[in-house]
Amino acid sequence: MTATVPAVSGSLRADSRHTLLPHAARTSDSGGLDIEIYEGPREIPPDDQDLDHPDRRPAADTAATATAPTAPTAGPSRDGAVTATHIGTATLLLRVGGLAVLTDPAFDRAPAEYPGDRPLRRTQDPALAPADLPPLDLVLLSHDQHADNLDVSGREVLAGAPLVLTTPEAAARLGGRAEGLAPWESRTLPAPAGGPLTVTAVPARHGPEGTEAVTGPVTGFVLAHGGRTLYVSGDTVRHDALDDVAGRFAVDTAFLHLGDAHFPSTGDRAFSMNAEDGAALARTLGARTVIPLHYEGWDHFTEPRARIEAAFAQVQAPRLRFLAPGVAETV
Repeated sequence: MTATVPAVSGSLRADSRHTLLPHAARTSDSGGLDIEIYEGPREIPPDDQDLDHPDRRPAADTAATATAPTAPTAGPSRDGAVTATHIGTATLLLRVGGLAVLTDPAFDRAPAEYPGDRPLRRTQDPALAPADLPPLDLVLLSHDQHADNLDVSGREVLAGAPLVLTTPEAAARLGGRAEGLAPWESRTLPAPAGGPLTVTAVPARHGPEGTEAVTGPVTGFVLAHGGRTLYVSGDTVRHDALDDVAGRFAVDTAFLHLGDAHFPSTGDRAFSMNAEDGAALARTLGARTVIPLHYEGWDHFTEPRARIEAAFAQVQAPRLRFLAPGVAETV
């Protein structure tokens, strides 16, 4: 799988004079695997613009038009309640102890294309635009390599966040207010209600064993506050290290990144959990409720909601709950 890092700043746009597209620097790791790192927009002179060429197709205009929210965003939680708003893909707005916590910000409008050896294409708009967000207290970023977890508009959101917790490698690339957490490291933040919020980084692996050099590091998170324990898996496949989460935490609500991500060039190798994996992990965790994320809106997702529902119905899995896009719900 090709690791891709979207542009750090600036929007992708196409107009009558110039086209801005992401460009990549290709490197190789010690095993000779090609990794593409997006370095930002590249300006194509007017005379060199051939929009029929796959590298010249204009990407989505991520700045000019805001997405109308389908419902108000989450308000402050009361009496220890946790609210969640699923914005799209793995982007989730949580209200925990009065703190506004955002995960994996991806706000570019569809259709948006991110070229590379493993190209990504967004097919559905996010339910909310960055302008619809409340002031953020924290962003939890599973990784910065792929545009379905952090895109151009998402990087602009990061710039306004007071704290970003992510992998050490992503923190080094992002700089600023980003802090890296290794697996099982924690960060405790004061919260307006219900005592402090403790965030712990937990293991994740974005593909089959042996692909880590290409997929890059990924992290999941456990949030503990006021007797509640939330698990956000990050982009991961099912592997033994995930069982350690159940051994260390009594998870009551699990937000699982599913979708069974595949690419034509990688055959039957999956780069996120399928529905059966998610159901099995949910049983291992003993979670009261499972809320799927990361399963629709992009071409590389292969298992829609109906497939997830069928897999959970076949086993004695915890309660499965889908959040309405853009709607703040108590979880």
